[in-house]
Amino acid sequence: MKAQRCHSMNQRTSADFREHARPWPFFDTVTDYWTDAFQRTALFLNVMAERGERYATHAAKAAPHVLKFEVELVMDGRQLARPVNYVLARVVPPRDFYLDQRKRPFVIVDPRAGHGPGIGGFKADSEIGVAIKAGHPCYFIGFLPDPVAGQTIEDIARAEATFLEHVIARHPEAEGKPAVIGNCQAGWAVMMLAAMRPELFGPIIIAGSPLSYWAGVHGKNPMRYTGGLLGGTWLTALMGDLGNGKFDGAWLVTNFENLNPSNTYWTKTYNLYSKIDTEGPRYLEFEEWWGGHVMLNAEEMQFIADELFVGNKLSSSGIAASDGTRIDLHNIRSPIVIFCSKADNITPPQQALDWILDLYKSVDEIRADGQTIVYALHDTIGHLGIFVSASVAKKEHDEFASNIDLIDVLPPGLYEAVLTPKSDVDPTSDLVAGDYLVRFVSRTLEDIRALGGNSEEDERCFAAAARVSDINLGLYRTFMRPWVRSIANDGVASWIRNLHPLRLQYEMFSAKNPLLPPMGALVDMAEDYRRVVPADNPMWRAQEQMSEQIEKGLDAYRDWRDAMCEATFYAIYGAPLLQALVGLKASDRQVREQAGEDGARRALVARRIEELKRAIPDGGPREAVTRALLYVRMPEGVADERGFNLLRQVREEAGRGMSLSDFKKLVREQYFMLQLDERTCLDTIPEMLAEDPELAADLIGRLRRIVNVVGQSTTRERLAGIEPLLRLDDRRRPARHNGDEPPHGRSSMTSRPQEPGHRN
Repeated sequence: MKAQRCHSMNQRTSADFREHARPWPFFDTVTDYWTDAFQRTALFLNVMAERGERYATHAAKAAPHVLKFEVELVMDGRQLARPVNYVLARVVPPRDFYLDQRKRPFVIVDPRAGHGPGIGGFKADSEIGVAIKAGHPCYFIGFLPDPVAGQTIEDIARAEATFLEHVIARHPEAEGKPAVIGNCQAGWAVMMLAAMRPELFGPIIIAGSPLSYWAGVHGKNPMRYTGGLLGGTWLTALMGDLGNGKFDGAWLVTNFENLNPSNTYWTKTYNLYSKIDTEGPRYLEFEEWWGGHVMLNAEEMQFIADELFVGNKLSSSGIAASDGTRIDLHNIRSPIVIFCSKADNITPPQQALDWILDLYKSVDEIRADGQTIVYALHDTIGHLGIFVSASVAKKEHDEFASNIDLIDVLPPGLYEAVLTPKSDVDPTSDLVAGDYLVRFVSRTLEDIRALGGNSEEDERCFAAAARVSDINLGLYRTFMRPWVRSIANDGVASWIRNLHPLRLQYEMFSAKNPLLPPMGALVDMAEDYRRVVPADNPMWRAQEQMSEQIEKGLDAYRDWRDAMCEATFYAIYGAPLLQALVGLKASDRQVREQAGEDGARRALVARRIEELKRAIPDGGPREAVTRALLYVRMPEGVADERGFNLLRQVREEAGRGMSLSDFKKLVREQYFMLQLDERTCLDTIPEMLAEDPELAADLIGRLRRIVNVVGQSTTRERLAGIEPLLRLDDRRRPARHNGDEPPHGRSSMTSRPQEPGHRN
C-alpha cells in the first residue's frame, strides 16, 4: 500500500467543491460529512495496515529498538561468564556535537517492563539528547527480546556492574563517576546495583520508578491492589509455567492499558481517526515501541512480583543476594535524583518517594548517612511523558544534565528541585546555563508525608495480602505446577503468545488479513480527491460530542471499577479474622521488616567523626572560604546553579585547580565539620587564611560576590558577622564574646550540632 502522505498544501476541501453552490444546504452538510467519513476511513485503515507491517518488521529484527540515535555495540552481555540478554552501546553523537571527555559520562538504563528498549532515546529531545547537548559522552544499556536461559535479576545487575566498570575505564579523564539514569522499572534495578556496588556510581537519576510498592492514597493508584485481588503471585507462576519457563511481557503491557480504558479502547484510536491527515506519523512512531513486546524468564518475573510488587521488600533490606548479602539502600553513596509526577497513575509520587520514609526517621539521619536526595515533582505529565515528552526533556532532564556536578557536591540532606524560567532582566542570568534557573530547596520528611500515604491499618492490609500470596503460591507449586508443566512445551507457549489480544490487534491489520490489500485503490482515491469536512459541519460536531460522551462513559466505568477494587481489597484484607489466620497480631505496629542498624557502619562513622574533629584546623584558604560560604548560606536551605558556577572558580583558579571529586570531598568535609563543632570551625578560619594571603584575598573576593549575587538578607547578615575573621591585616585569633559565643552568634540550623552517623 502507498504510505500515508500529508496533503495540507494541496488538499481539496469541501469549499473547492461548492464553487457552484447547491440550493439545498442540508444536502451539502450530509454529502460533505459522508464523503469525508469514507475517505477518512480508508486512510485510517491504511495507517492501521502500516502499523501491522511495522510491527512484523520490528519483531523480526535481531535487536529491535526505537532509538533515534546511532549507536555502536561496546559489550555484549551474552559473552559474560554469567550470560544475560543485555548489551552496552555507545551513543554516537550527531554531527557538529562536541563531547568533552573531561565531563562525566551518562549511562541510560532502559526499563524492561514488557516493551522493547529505546524509550530513553525515543526522540531527539530526550534523556540521551540533553546529555549529548550538554557535552557528556553517553551510553545506553538495552536488552534483546529473548532472555538467556537461566538468567536472573542478580545476573543482570552484575552484568550492568561490568558495563559500568568498562565505561569508567574508557573515560579516565572524566571528572566523576558516570551519572546513571534508570527509567521506570530500570530505576529499582539501578538502585539495587548501587546498593551492591556503590563505588561505580556518580549521581543517580530515577525517573518514574516505583520503590515503595504499597504506597499510595485512597481513591487513587488502583494498580497497587491488583496483586491482592488476584490472590497473589500464583498467577505469575502459572503464566511462567504455561510459557515453558518464559513470561510474556505483553501481560505487563495489558496491566498498563487496563488503567485507562477510555484511552485504550477509544481516545487513542479516535484521535488518529479524527486527525488522520496529520496524526499518522506520530501514532506509528509510538506504536512501534508500544507493540514491541519482549520476554522475561519466569524466574525473573517471579522475583519482581514476590520481592517487589507484592512483597515490598526493597526499602526494608528484605532482599538478599545469592551470597547472602542484604541489599541495603543505606549503602548508596551517590546523590539520588527522583523525578515523578502527580499525574502518573503507574508510579505515583508516594511509590517514588516513600522509600525515604522507610529508610530514615528524620532529615538528620539522611545527613548523618552522608546521603543527598533530590526530588522533582511535576504536576501534569503522565508516566510515559516523563521519558518521552520533549517539553520535559527540554526542561527537567536538561537542567539535571546541566547541573549534574552541582548535584554531586550538594551537602547531604533532602532537597526539592524547583525550576523557574530564566529572566533576561536578571543581572545574574549569565550564570544560568539553560532556559530555567534550578534551585535546590531544603525539605523535611513532613513535605513527603504531606503528599499522602498509608496509615498503619493500610500497611496491615498489604502485609496480609503479601502473606496470602505466599500461601497461594505454595499451594500452586505443590498441587498445580506438576500438572501444568506436564502439558507445557514450546509449541503451547508459542500458541498462547500468538493469541494474546495485544498481538492479535496488530496481526488483524497486516498483510495476513486478505481483506486489506484490495483497499489500495480506495486509499489512492481518497488521497487524490481528499475532501475535508468543515469543522462547523453539524454532523461533525455531533460526532465530536458523541466521542466526548463515550470517553466520559469509559472514565465513569474506570472510576467505579477502581472504587470497587479498593473497597473489596480493604474488606478482604482488613478483616481481623484473615489477618489473624496469616499471623498478624493486633498488637503489631510494624508489620514489615525494617532496615536495621549496621554495627560496622556505626563504628566506621564514629571513627570518621574523630578524624574530622582532629582535622578542623587543617587546610588553607580554599578550605576556609568554603567553610565560610557553607556557614553563611546554611539558614537559606537553598543552593542554585548561579552560586555553584561562581564557586567553580574557587577550584579552577589558574594553576591551582582541583578535581571535582576532590572538591566534593572538600565541601562535604567542611559541611560535616560545621555540624560537629561550628565554634571551632569558625575560630580556625584566620589561621587557615594565613597559609596563602594572596590566594585568600582572591577567594574572599569571590565569596563576597557569591553572597552579593545570590544571597538573601540573612546570608548577608551572617557574612557581616564573620567579617572580622576574614580580615587579612589581622591574623590574631579574635577574642570570644559573651564568654563562649563567637561574635556572630550561633547558627539556627546548628543550635544542636548533629554528629554524622547519629540516629535519633
